Amino acid sequence: MEHAWFVATRWGYRPNAWPGYLICAPALAFAWTTFVAVDRHSHSVSDTLYGLFPYWVPALLLIERIAARSSGER
Repeated sequence: MEHAWFVATRWGYRPNAWPGYLICAPALAFAWTTFVAVDRHSHSVSDTLYGLFPYWVPALLLIERIAARSSGER
């Protein structure tokens, strides 16, 4: 890989090139739409967090996996 898509930071990874931003954009859109859909039917903050957990955790783990593999650090 010529240029790393992500750069390792203290607690994770941040996009460093346009493919990294291109990968993060749909994840942010997914997070926003699931938040709106789950929060619409929630009655409390904890109800919203419990509803978001099964959607956000796999999405964030997928992004973290892609970032770790394309950061150039092994």
